[in-house]
Parts: sequence; C-alpha cells; structure tokens
Amino acid sequence: MTSPHTDSPVTDVIFDFCGVLFDWNTRACLTGHFPDDVVDAICADDDPHGFFRYEDRMDAGEDFADIYPDVVREQGEDIARIFRYYIEHYGDALPRMLPGMEQLLRDLKAHGYGVWGLTNWSHETIHIAFDKYPVLNDLLDGTVVSGIEKMHKPNADIYELALSRFGLTASRCVFFDDTAKNVVGANEVGIHGRLFENALGAREALAALGVRL
Repeated sequence: MTSPHTDSPVTDVIFDFCGVLFDWNTRACLTGHFPDDVVDAICADDDPHGFFRYEDRMDAGEDFADIYPDVVREQGEDIARIFRYYIEHYGDALPRMLPGMEQLLRDLKAHGYGVWGLTNWSHETIHIAFDKYPVLNDLLDGTVVSGIEKMHKPNADIYELALSRFGLTASRCVFFDDTAKNVVGANEVGIHGRLFENALGAREALAALGVRL
C-alpha cells in the first residue's frame, strides 16, 4: 500500500497478542479452583511444574494430546489435571483487552495503515481469542499463528512468512511484542521491532517513526 503520510516510511503495524493486545493471566484462570500454593508456584517465573514450557510446545505446533502424557509422567496426575483444566478454560486467562489497544488499532486503520497479528499461540486454542474478542476480526487484516504454521518467534522464518503472506516490506513495518527476544527477532529481518509496555508507549514509538494518528 502507499504510505498514508509522506514523512513516514511506515505503512503497516504488526502486533503480538498476549501481553500486547490482551492481558494474559494464568492466575485468573486457576485461582479459586486449585490450592493457592499450587497456583502461586505455577504462576511464578521459575514455575517448577513447567506450564510455560508445555504451553510453548503447543505454541510451536504440538497437539495437547501428544504433550499431555509428558505432563503426567514429569509432573504427576494432579498437576497434569490442572494443566488440562487450564487449556480447557483458556478464555479465563484472557480477562480483557489491554487498555487503549482497541482504540489504537482503530486509529491506525482509520488513518490507512495496515494492522496485522503475529502470535505464538496453539492452533487448538487460538479460536478462543477471536471468539472472546470478535472485534479482532474487524480490526486485524490478517494473523499468522505459530501453532498453525509450526514456526515460532523469535525465529526468522515466521517473520518472513508474515511479510510474504501479507505482501509487506520489512522496513515499512513496525512490530510490537512484550518479549525482548521476539523484538530482536523482528529487527534481525529488517522490521522495526519495538518492546511493548502499554498503549501510550506504543503510540509514542509510532510517532517517533513518523506515524501520525
């Protein structure tokens, strides 16, 4: 597409999902259903039960049914049942869109910018995001999902796939992610990667690149 503003090289903005468009909150899904000390451990950065590791495998394209026996063997039946509950009630871990993000996407579209999604997410649960927040169907021009493609940020191939599929030029794109290594991955393929903190910060980062909203 033609740049909406001649003083900006940016034509398109790509967004991660969890931690950027949505609040991703494992605790919100589990609290009240399982013992507090177990929930605290699962939600800790050094989770001994490996929920993030197993979910990361799903995000990379593995099926829950293939991963679950490993959870049982490595963590025991009790923890495995909690992991199953978590995946089956995944919508509860997405309590809200983050403040200001729906309006940012609307403003970008209103000013002629392309708006896209690029997320590490399981092919088995990605529908939950769109079911719970159907506005995404209107606001995103397209989304690349790691679990569907069996590619995974921060590897270059998934960024290159998004550029190719959407018909984008890397140097004209901005990508927001809340994980530093994924921002680095975007930068390495020539996209303007920016670490996301909040909607206001994203607007400021876009303005610094000449995007006027």
